[in-house]
Amino acid sequence: MSEQDWATASAATIATSVSAGSVSARTIVSAALDRIGRIDPAVNAFTDVLADRALARADRLDTARGRGEAPGALAGVPFAVKNLFDIAGLPTRAGSLINRERAPAERDATLIARMEAAGAILVGALNMGEYAYDFTGENIHDGDTRNPHDLRHMSGGSSGGSGGAVAAGLVPLALASDTNGSIRVPSAFCGCFGLKPTYGRLSRAGSFPFVGSLDHLGPMARSTRDLALAYDAMQGPDPADPAIAGRATEPASPGLDEDMADLRIAVAGGYFARSGDVDVFAAVARVADALSCTRSVEIPEAARARASAYVITAAEGASLHLDRLRERAGEFDPAVRDRLIAGAMLPAPFVERAQRFRRWYRAAVLDLFREVDVILAPSTPCRAPRSGQATFVLDGVELPVRPNIGLFTQPISFIGLPVVAVPVRLDAGLPLGVQIIAAPWREDLALRVAHHLECAGIIRAPVANLA
Repeated sequence: MSEQDWATASAATIATSVSAGSVSARTIVSAALDRIGRIDPAVNAFTDVLADRALARADRLDTARGRGEAPGALAGVPFAVKNLFDIAGLPTRAGSLINRERAPAERDATLIARMEAAGAILVGALNMGEYAYDFTGENIHDGDTRNPHDLRHMSGGSSGGSGGAVAAGLVPLALASDTNGSIRVPSAFCGCFGLKPTYGRLSRAGSFPFVGSLDHLGPMARSTRDLALAYDAMQGPDPADPAIAGRATEPASPGLDEDMADLRIAVAGGYFARSGDVDVFAAVARVADALSCTRSVEIPEAARARASAYVITAAEGASLHLDRLRERAGEFDPAVRDRLIAGAMLPAPFVERAQRFRRWYRAAVLDLFREVDVILAPSTPCRAPRSGQATFVLDGVELPVRPNIGLFTQPISFIGLPVVAVPVRLDAGLPLGVQIIAAPWREDLALRVAHHLECAGIIRAPVANLA
């Protein structure tokens, strides 16, 4: 393979080749760094490129492999992380202006350390919406991340840099966060795969928080197998994150090729079958048809779940930033600042009622998983809007873009369900996304369904043509 081919190869191909000694980790990392230098100015996915660190680590891995040491399941695979992950030696900016004054992190976030323990190589930090309060991929401090499939369009947020970097072929793997949809939205808009794991599955230690009771961290990739490899590498208890479950590692990669015949799959109806463009529901139908799925279920009170998610997000986010709002309000993105101020003024009874509803809603949705194993739903109500677009029309009603992109994602992350977001291409236009939703701790089932669809050619994530 040429250096250009290695730059856009899958994580699985890279790891196999580096482990076999057919290519060096330095060659892989050099190819990635070269592509980032050429392509990223158009996409604006990276805020920091760590060339010296990455090449030094590649050399250490090559030396260790030469001594006969096993290089790991992700040997030589370049990856990058949303800039709310701690990276030793860098301030953790979380997409903000204010955080740049923070002292450099003393150590890497837990998930970075686990990826590198598996042989992966960190090459940089990625752009994001300020303090993760964003669905667009826009950032007034670092510039907007542009959609690699059409640079005139949004990448989606708040993990827009992660989606843009993967879709542009700058890295095969990126780490991101998802509070209300920030992995699944850029996966849909940029046409790549994303995994929002069960709440409490992957450690958040060493990441800048947004809403502690809703925050998840997870991977994005251009294939299901790469997604599963990264997910497997990052699992395990971590006393540094009090919200993480004390579950043993449950690898998903070994089960990707298992038979699908025993799985009960349904399409989400009702709330999830309206308030979206026709193409959005056509993408769900294509996936359902490929799975011979004729059953539908209705997730009860999904609209109330979304409203409650808004209340909890606003209240917890405002609480986290209250001192910064008092002292440095002028240094926030005005759109973020205003929502945080509104959250600070929410009456406590509103938040208590939202939390009480949340407990009821979780029990009601979990009841559905007694009858089905997997539920399909749209990821977003439309394809990626144009950059700067302020409104769109859903069901004949003109609505603001920013708060309504998460229409279909918020009711799912509200109760921490695992989701694999998959890309669907209906035509030559921009990608669409479908959520494959499973019961808590059954990421393996969602990944198995996604892998089956990928092998059948129903879903795919080609590198955007930017070279």
